Amino acid sequence: MNPGGILDELAPTVVSLYERHLSMAKEWFPHQMVQWSRGQDYDPEWTWSAGDFQTTKAVRSALFLNLLTEDNLPFYTLALHRTFSADGGIWGEWSRRWTSEEDRHSTVIRDWIHINRVIDPVALERARMKQIGVGYYPDYATNALEGLVYVSLQELATRIAHHNTGKHIEDPAGKAILTRVAADENLHFLFYRDLATVALELDPNAMMPAMARMVKTFEMPGTGIPGFEKHSYNVALAKIFDYTQFHDQVLVPVVLRHWKIESLTGLDDGAERARDEILAHMALVAEMGERFSKIRPVVAPQYV
Repeated sequence: MNPGGILDELAPTVVSLYERHLSMAKEWFPHQMVQWSRGQDYDPEWTWSAGDFQTTKAVRSALFLNLLTEDNLPFYTLALHRTFSADGGIWGEWSRRWTSEEDRHSTVIRDWIHINRVIDPVALERARMKQIGVGYYPDYATNALEGLVYVSLQELATRIAHHNTGKHIEDPAGKAILTRVAADENLHFLFYRDLATVALELDPNAMMPAMARMVKTFEMPGTGIPGFEKHSYNVALAKIFDYTQFHDQVLVPVVLRHWKIESLTGLDDGAERARDEILAHMALVAEMGERFSKIRPVVAPQYV
């Protein structure tokens, strides 16, 4: 079945999953979550210092990546539109709802960061301009099946990154904000995961190669952010998100436990090879996580 055909086949599932999503989604308001009374005007001559807000380098790196990733929403919406919803219908309705929910994330995270002076606002704005100027989005836009796999893995990985960032924040408001954002991401993950599950049932021989390519080439959506590698390293050292978490908390529960690729039968030769590639790559990710754990500092990152 071609990708366009499977989108037509999946439309009734999109309707039911969208209705489920609306029944589970909770209305919330970014302006109610920020401690506005802490705010002060920014003098043009003022220079940011790490002492303005006590937290770790890893938390600042995680917030930097998390926020700039959310800022890139226009291009992720473009990717969804090109992949799934160019003809509108229920796919377009879902895409617009997803976009409206995601848009709150950058609003509330940025307001909290600026109110509390957590990150240098000048450096943050310059990085945002560069990030949006690049116009990065995942390269699955020509293949709907690959898109379903990618967004399933990405939404879960993003949820974990936001949730773990919140766990490292001592400020109650900041922690509540990241918890709220992670809850949104979890609902998005469930939508895509369950949609991909039905696609796998409809055409496993087409889904398995798509799954192999996305598992083998997966990158977090913040790839391309200025200083991405440096900040990702800080985040991994603090176990906010690293290879082991990607393997144990994303690949294993989704690919093995939910999609159950090891137990699928009746696959053609190409799909069988793709399954072998997925399992081999998962073993490689687990090995990389083990190697990285051996260089992780014993002590927590210093407050900076």
